[in-house]
Amino acid sequence: MARYYRYRLPPWARHCIFIVEKCTLPIMIFQLVRTLLFPSTLDVFLSGLLVGLYIAFYLEWI
Repeated sequence: MARYYRYRLPPWARHCIFIVEKCTLPIMIFQLVRTLLFPSTLDVFLSGLLVGLYIAFYLEWI
């Protein structure tokens, strides 16, 4: 089976991936600050999800 390759996707899907990739870091920083100030279960879950998404983009898994 071929490895996932983002440049094989249609242009609209590639554009969506690039937008999400660029927006992940500012949203992650905001969520981490919010989690430090007002911790709740949902905030911790969202922070973990955003950190995982950022790492996946950084390591080019997505």
